[in-house]
Amino acid sequence: MEKTPLDSNIERATGIRRVIAAFRYSMQGLARLWQEEAFRHEVIAFAAALVLFAVVGAGALDYFVFAILMLVLFAVESLNTAIEELVDRISPEISTVGRHAKDLGSFAVFCLLCANGFFALYVVVQSLWG
Repeated sequence: MEKTPLDSNIERATGIRRVIAAFRYSMQGLARLWQEEAFRHEVIAFAAALVLFAVVGAGALDYFVFAILMLVLFAVESLNTAIEELVDRISPEISTVGRHAKDLGSFAVFCLLCANGFFALYVVVQSLWG
């Protein structure tokens, strides 16, 4: 990769400093995502489902799979928020392309919400009647 004049002025972190910087950036992203009401609702739903799993006596694998599904949901919610921010910054006027980008991001989140809901329903039904 060819360096540009701007690249030569930036000292890049390496080793443990890079890991620490990446963690800090991730926490800044989490702080930004926490400002989104939809994300806060998803976190509440996650906690409620964990309580529900405990009540119905779900197995350890159920908790593990659900936690992975929720992490994927949180990642997709993060990407959806990033898309929305970029569209709003690049194209503040209403445009078909911007609307499509936002709608597609929203649909990705919706798909994962459905997957998580179906899995939680499966766990509850399986635990109560299985």
